Amino acid sequence: MEDPVAIIVGAGPSGLATSACLSHHSIPHIVLEREDCYASLWRKYTYDRLHLHLRKQFCELPHVSFPDSYPAYVPKNQFLQYLEDYVSHFKISPMYQRSVEFASFDEEAKKWNVKAKNVSSGEVEEYSARFLVVASGETSNPFIPELEGLNTFSGEFLHSTKFKNGKTYRDKNVLVVGCGNSGMEIALDLANHGARTSIAIRSPTHILSREMVYLGLTLMKYFSTGIVDKVMVMLSKLVYGDLSKHGIIRPAEGPFFMKVAYGKYPVFDVGTVKKIKSGEIQVLPALESIRGEEVVFENGKSHPFDAIVFCTGFERSTNRWLKVGDILLNQQKVNSPLHVFTYFDQSWLCLTRGMITF
Repeated sequence: MEDPVAIIVGAGPSGLATSACLSHHSIPHIVLEREDCYASLWRKYTYDRLHLHLRKQFCELPHVSFPDSYPAYVPKNQFLQYLEDYVSHFKISPMYQRSVEFASFDEEAKKWNVKAKNVSSGEVEEYSARFLVVASGETSNPFIPELEGLNTFSGEFLHSTKFKNGKTYRDKNVLVVGCGNSGMEIALDLANHGARTSIAIRSPTHILSREMVYLGLTLMKYFSTGIVDKVMVMLSKLVYGDLSKHGIIRPAEGPFFMKVAYGKYPVFDVGTVKKIKSGEIQVLPALESIRGEEVVFENGKSHPFDAIVFCTGFERSTNRWLKVGDILLNQQKVNSPLHVFTYFDQSWLCLTRGMITF
């Protein structure tokens, strides 16, 4: 193989899309992936009922559309089939079990030097190329917050990446921590399977239906973010009413503005709100501490639980190994999970933009 012009870190949907585009232009490159498969988040770490929350035309990868037979909101198994066909079509061959440990730009050679540990052999391999594409996404390392007394919890606790479905939780008291899309949908799945479900909501959040989001994305082509946000908030109020009496506070800033400014997605409701209103899912405030089976909340009240599912997001790995200039990115504060850096005078391109997977 000729020397690569680009090194892609990550074989998720973004990495695969970048590889396909480079292949389309006959640009030699390699893809380094720390897991033993592509799209590992979708294959290994997502719950069974997951669908794309946006219509398929907003989620397809470059040069290949979803089949017409696929539904508007593509389920997990069909999305994986689409990715399998995509990889086959573009003959994408990632180098698996390569965990990138360091990357820096050589000013003299005008190349990026990348060190990756071969997980199978334990050896550190070195690669160099003119361009570096970081496609490791927003969901690198599962994050569970440090909570006083968590080690004393007598029940089961797990991160959302380990949750598959609610079948084994029937008639159990289960607490879901976090009200992002994963948290709200996992709470719905638990309630549907007969678990006595509660969800801890710490921060204000926008709740929209899939249809509202589709309308919003369409309107964004013609109107400003501010106007679209006003329409979204008005529709949310009309459809869902005042959710503050159920423990859900709407943010002061609009949903599309918050996505652009902070990388914070609105919740795409697929039935959870109805169960919250009916009392099938109880909304609780933020956690304060844990004492055995009792979880203490910031309002001073406590409740017993058999299991806790932490839908508390991820920590990016990029800031541990990507060196820019004389500093590692972990020395810089980055607020938004969506950053596209172009630094052409040093001939590098860094992408951390991922698909909407929730």
